[in-house]
Formats: sequence, C-alpha cells, structure tokens
Amino acid sequence: MFELLLLFSAGLLGGMVNSIAGGGSFITFPALMFVGIPPVSANATNTFASCGGYLSGAYAFKDDLRAHKKELPKLIFIALLGGVLGAWLLLQIAEDVFRTSIPWLLLFATLLFIFGGHINASLKKLNSRHRHASAVGKVLLALTLFGICVYGGFFNAGQGIITLSYLALAGYTNINAMNGIKLLLSTVVALVAIAIFIYNDAIAWYEGLIVLAGALVGGFIAANLSKKLSQHHVRLFVIFASIGITVYFFIDTYAKVSQ
Repeated sequence: MFELLLLFSAGLLGGMVNSIAGGGSFITFPALMFVGIPPVSANATNTFASCGGYLSGAYAFKDDLRAHKKELPKLIFIALLGGVLGAWLLLQIAEDVFRTSIPWLLLFATLLFIFGGHINASLKKLNSRHRHASAVGKVLLALTLFGICVYGGFFNAGQGIITLSYLALAGYTNINAMNGIKLLLSTVVALVAIAIFIYNDAIAWYEGLIVLAGALVGGFIAANLSKKLSQHHVRLFVIFASIGITVYFFIDTYAKVSQ
C-alpha cells in the first residue's frame, strides 16, 4: 500500500509539474527506482508512464500543428529513427554502467532545465542573424534533431527542453507551435521506445500503470489550476527538487562504488 501511494503520488505530482513547467521525470524516475525497480527497467517504465501526457498534450496543440503539416513527416521520421536507436542503446548497456551514469544524466537534464531559457534566447539571436541556412546547415539541423531523439529514447528526462532549443535554432518562433511539435516528437520517440521495451520485457507494468494513472490525474488537475499557480514558483520547486535528487544520486552511486 505504501508503494502504491508513493508511485501514484509521484505520478500525480509529476503530471502536474509536466503540465505547468516540465521536469516531471525528476520525480517519477527516482520514485520507480526507490521501490526497487532496476535502473534500466525504471527508465523504460518512466518512458511508458510519461507517454500519456505527451500524447494528450500534442492533441491539445493540434490546431497549431496543422500550420506545420508539411515539415512534420520529416521530423517524425527522424524522431522514429532516433527513438529506436536510443531505446536499443539503453537495452545494450549493463545495469551497473547505467546506474553509474544516472547522476551525470540527471545533472545534464538539470542544467538544461535551469538554463534552457537562456539557451533558447541565445539560439534565437543566432538564428536571426543567419536566416538563410545552407545545405550543410540543414544537414546539421537534421543530425542535431536525430541526436536529441536518440537521447530521448535512451533517457527521457530533459528531452523537451533540448527539443525546444533545437526548434529555436531551426527558426520556429510561435511558442504554441513549438510546444506542439515538442510534444509530438516526444510522443513519437516514447511510442517507438515503448514498443522496443515491450518486446524486450523491460517495463514494470504494475508500477508503470500506477504512475501513469497518477500522471493522468495530475495533468487534468493542473489544466484547471495552471492559471492560478505561479509557473515561476513551480519552476523553482522543480529546480530545487532536481538538484536535490541529482546530489542524492551522486552520493548514493559513488558511495556504493567506493565500497
């Protein structure tokens, strides 16, 4: 009962945070590991539990996505390839190796969450000075998106922030369209990764469904509360929580390694 309440609460809070500020994986992924799920399986399960929020969010931006329907097939194709490779890489890595990489992945995602706005602003300035991208530039943009989707298939946390930075660099300016494309690509990466995880029996279904249920409820609640809650304060909460969780994983991981 304690584990059920813990996982549901983590999903509830993670779903609310994802809807308002992003960063819910900083809550749900550690919760899945806390109840004893091995790191690789916890990561796969977190991807499964997060997918529902991506899908519903992308649907909410369907009108904004229609304005970019010509470029979406190319972006989706790249996301499919990247998600497949990222999920495959996750399943190839040894549990011990992945466990020691978790603090660094969390640190990377935390820094992206904190400085993502500054990165986006810098990329927008850079893009405004170079509006006529060369053929080489377009190839580099495609490779950048591919790398982002590989990361998303391998480790879910922070993918949305990196994707927004990519979209700013690619010249997108409408924030609603950017959020819609971000959620659509996250959905594609998650779905293809989940298919691979299911084939390899990597998802802890019982725990994942509890987190998913909590995330769906949390997302629904947040949709009604988002206008009343301060996004600045929610963002600060996510930053402090992510820093604390990252520090904990560094101490826990390397204390075990040194023993």
